[in-house]
Order: sequence, then C-alpha cells, then structure tokens
Amino acid sequence: MDKNVVEQNYQKKPSSDGSPGLFRQLVQIPVIVAALGYFVDIYDLLLFSIVRVQSLKDVGVSDADMLPKGIYLINIQMAGLLVGGIIWGILGDKRGRLSVLFGSILIYSLANIANGFVTSVDQYALLRFIAGVGLAGELGAGITLVAEILPKEIRGYGTSLVASVGLLGAVLAYFIADLFAWRIAYFIGGGLGLLLLLMRVSVFESGIFTNAKDSETVSRGNFLQLFASRSQFLKYLRCILIGLPVWFVIGILMTFSPEFGKALGLSEPIVAGKAVMWEYIGLSIGDLSSGIFSQYLSSRKRVLGLFLLLTTILVVVYLYVPFQSAAGFYTICMGLGFGVGYWALFVTIAAEQFGTNLRATVATTVPNFVRGSINLMTPLFLLFKDQIGIVNGAALLGALTLAVAFLGLWKMEETFGKDLNFLEK
Repeated sequence: MDKNVVEQNYQKKPSSDGSPGLFRQLVQIPVIVAALGYFVDIYDLLLFSIVRVQSLKDVGVSDADMLPKGIYLINIQMAGLLVGGIIWGILGDKRGRLSVLFGSILIYSLANIANGFVTSVDQYALLRFIAGVGLAGELGAGITLVAEILPKEIRGYGTSLVASVGLLGAVLAYFIADLFAWRIAYFIGGGLGLLLLLMRVSVFESGIFTNAKDSETVSRGNFLQLFASRSQFLKYLRCILIGLPVWFVIGILMTFSPEFGKALGLSEPIVAGKAVMWEYIGLSIGDLSSGIFSQYLSSRKRVLGLFLLLTTILVVVYLYVPFQSAAGFYTICMGLGFGVGYWALFVTIAAEQFGTNLRATVATTVPNFVRGSINLMTPLFLLFKDQIGIVNGAALLGALTLAVAFLGLWKMEETFGKDLNFLEK
C-alpha cells in the first residue's frame, strides 16, 4: 500500500461512538516503535547508575574513589547527551526523523555492548560518552514523529503513551542487573536495541516533514535560528526551564537516596537502584496521567502547573517528613516520580512550540539540555551540602529549580490542539 494512503489512515479522527477509533489510531506501528525505542533508551541510560558500584569495583576502582569516579562517568555520559542532542536534533530536521531513530539506536546499542568488555575507567568513560551521544536522539525524534503523525485531537495520548511505556525500561534495567552480572546486563541492552532496528524498517516519515523538506526556501535544522531574536530565545529557554525539576528529582534525590536515607535516620540502608526503580514506576504512571489530564482539561499549561505544585509538596515531604521504614521512603520515591511525570508533556510542549523546520531540533535538544543540567546541579548540591547540610542543601537546590520552572511556565504559549503544519521563518 502507498505510504501516503497509510498515513492518511493514521490521521483519521476517532469515530463518534468512541473508543475503537481512538484505540486503533494510538496502537499503530510508529507509536509502538517509538515507545519501544524509548524503553530501550531508558534501560541503557540508567543501567550505569544501577551497576555503578559493582562495575567500577571490577575495573579496579577503590572504595575511596567510588563516588568521584561514578560522578565523573555520569557527567561524561551527560556531556555525550548534550553533544548528541544538538547533532541529532539538526539531523532530524535536515535529513528526517527516521534517520535519527535508526542512527541513534545503532550507535548506543553498539556502545552498550562494548561497555560489557571494559577493563578500565578510561575505556568506560569513552564508551559512556559515545553511548550518551547515541541515547540523545531517541526521545526527541520519537515524540516529534508521533506528534506529527497523530491527529491534533489525540496527540497528547500518543506522546504520553510513548513516554509511559518507555520509562518502564528503568524497571527492566533494575531486574536484569539484579539477575545477571553487569556485563551481561549491558549485552542484553545492546541486543534489545539491535532487535528494535528490525521493527523500524516498517516505520515511515511524517507527511508534515516531507512537505517541509520539499520547500527549498526554508532553512531546516538551523540551531542558531533559535537565538536569532529575543522572543525566539525566550520561547526556547522556557521549554528547558520547565523540565529542570524532573532531573533534580532523578539526578539528585534518587541518585543520592542512600545518603538521604542515612541523613533522615533510617535504620535500614536505602538501595539507590531500588529508589530509581520505584521513582520510574511513578514517573511512568504520572506521564500517562498527565497526558490524559491534558486531554481532559484541553490544556498543557494547567496540567503542568498542577504537577509542578505536586512536586513541590512531595520534595518537602521527602526531605522533612521523618520516615519509619525504608518502605515508606520508597513510597515517597514513587510519589515523586508521579509528581515529575510530566516529562512527555514537557517534550510535547517543546515540539508544539516550534515549526516543522525546527521541531526535531527543539524536541531533541531540550530534554538533553535538561539531562545535562545535572552537570550544574551536582556541584551546586555539593556546595550547598557543605554549607548547610545535605537535607537543607537539597531543599535549596530544589527551590531554585522549581522556581525557574514556574517562571518558565508563566508566559509560555498554550499549545493544546495546535496545528503543527507550520514553519519558522
């Protein structure tokens, strides 16, 4: 069947009697493949955090160097995400969304297989950087493709489904790392990615991008165009600011959860991998919920504001409400995950803010700049921790990230139901 005919079938509106039409439109190959791609992406992205201690011990890192070497490798991976975000974003608008989906998964799959063979920190660092570059392209390209293929009336359902399924990759990573040696866990992640490449053969480019590509008068994937005017730059900056609390929760509160558990006086030690797993379960539920709420309220901004408010409350609970058990602590971790479960909504908003010739650039760079912000948050957290203690230091950093997120949301354009068939001049 001709691909244009197939895409028209994707874009039919739901049937008036309800659900079969909606369900059929959502459970289509591009949506399924984007969701599975993000699932593998999250598995590989978080696997190092889960196997950090054992893998570093096996390559000869002492207990005294465990934390600094771990932070170093995480920062190297995040640097790869920053570089990759720009590269894949530009390629997504110049060459197409599919080129990014194929290229990024091939690079990070091979890099993660190679991670299973490392014997030194230097090798580990190089491969985590390469993996970071590859991992940077998956979410933005997937969300952009799904947003452009689905009808605007149900776009929020589709992007939320992609993220909520994808985020469960963190849960699989935890169980795989628990069942197998860390080297095998890397091999499994890389193998899953290579298998996914076979599914992507049947995915096609969005018609909106194809039409834009045919226009020879419009510049595509020009990253510097985002800084061409004050209004354009502020619109782009707002997209980044609203996502910062997500990575504050993931990169600070969850990564250092054992230290927070100790500071809060818990007798039972907290396992970082388990905290991350429960947080990502909450994040997956939150992503699905925020998408449904935004459809119900016909608003992206109002739902994002509600989730930011919920996150603020839960950060206070996490840091200042005494827990009686590790189970209670993990429950709050899941609650925090739900609170920052606007990740898909945040990337969807970024994609909807800009025209087709810049959409992949924005949707790919924005989440990776947010992920890369951990390189600023970590030294700030350590500085605050030394000055006012670990709990109050985290509270101060959390207040800063939430304040700038609310500031970014303040004058952001409402994009619910927006027609995406437009270009940035």
